[in-house]
Amino acid sequence: MDQFLTLFARHGYSLLALIVFLEAVGLPVPAALALLAAGAASSLHIMQPLTAVMLAVAAMVAGDVLMFWIGRVSGWVLLGFLCRVSMNPETCILRSAESFYKRGKATLLFAKFIPGLNTMAPPLAGSMRMPPWKFLRFDAAGASFYVLAYGGAGFLFSDFMRTITNGLAVASHTFTILLLIGAFAYLAYRIWAYRKQRIYRVAPRVAVKELFELSQAEEERERILIADVRSHGYYDSGAQRIHGSIRIEPNNLDSEAANLPRDKHIYLYCT
Repeated sequence: MDQFLTLFARHGYSLLALIVFLEAVGLPVPAALALLAAGAASSLHIMQPLTAVMLAVAAMVAGDVLMFWIGRVSGWVLLGFLCRVSMNPETCILRSAESFYKRGKATLLFAKFIPGLNTMAPPLAGSMRMPPWKFLRFDAAGASFYVLAYGGAGFLFSDFMRTITNGLAVASHTFTILLLIGAFAYLAYRIWAYRKQRIYRVAPRVAVKELFELSQAEEERERILIADVRSHGYYDSGAQRIHGSIRIEPNNLDSEAANLPRDKHIYLYCT
């Protein structure tokens, strides 16, 4: 914490804005820690509280707006890229989309507090064609809540935070060893989880031409069921579907699957 305070004393608001912006665009930088340190710096009169809050919110919203527009232009391409580092990219996207499906724009109010969703929410909102003015309003509210929560905690508990960090500095050697052990344990877990989930990373696929040819064969036609499972935001009641296909809501798969026939080959298509 003292190192952060020293940096803020030297570089002040520009450092805070840079760290917050970089986290907003998906880079693994400690924005929460920077906000805690900024709050502590404000308590010690190194920074002006109102200026720090306004600058941090503006930087976070700027990063979110950038991600919103990239998501609006690229659709699922950016979401797939952001999820690529996760153990199961399809699950990563589905969970984020499910949050929007259940809570809509209110997701933006708490997304910053949830690892993974904090980066996914703005481009997901863009890909789902949320109106820009609505996104800006809810995202600014969520960013303000996040900045005030961590900045306020740093401001109120600055003395306690310095006591904790000073204690860690005294026991720095032991702390470093524990940190390395934790890092290796986490790395081992990630490798194990990746190997466990690897079998689910690739869904079996069929070429469109092959499925079309099957559907034209009279003896095969009765054995085929085609289902539209496009995600919320890309499908509505008036959307066009493949001729003869049925609609399956992807957020209700358990109940939908119970009604599917067992004697047919089922082909799914999504966004």
